[in-house]
Amino acid sequence: MSGLVRVKRIYEPAEAHDGMRVLVDRLWPRGVSKAEAAMDLWLKAAAPSPGPRRGSSHRADRWPEFQCHYRAELAHNPPVAQLRDLARQSDLTLLYAARDETHNHALVLADQVVSAG
Repeated sequence: MSGLVRVKRIYEPAEAHDGMRVLVDRLWPRGVSKAEAAMDLWLKAAAPSPGPRRGSSHRADRWPEFQCHYRAELAHNPPVAQLRDLARQSDLTLLYAARDETHNHALVLADQVVSAG
């Protein structure tokens, strides 16, 4: 993999080193205009399905269970291959809206993109 894969809240300002910015949430983040998002791509299908997302509710005590379910989904998710291709071409920043910076799906997704890339 030639580019770096980063994870960043969409509420943080865009920076030159972000490279390609991809929103990986199913729903548009509250309070962010498309101009403020400064994103290159919105890849809704890379987000967890509603079941695992609702089941975890971003709770730290359910984090291991969420990761297991989400990784199983990602194993058969075509957007993961698309993200790997993008990361081979340039730096890649996965954007998410969750408040919790240590327990969110974008971290799991980034690990999946890097580990098989």
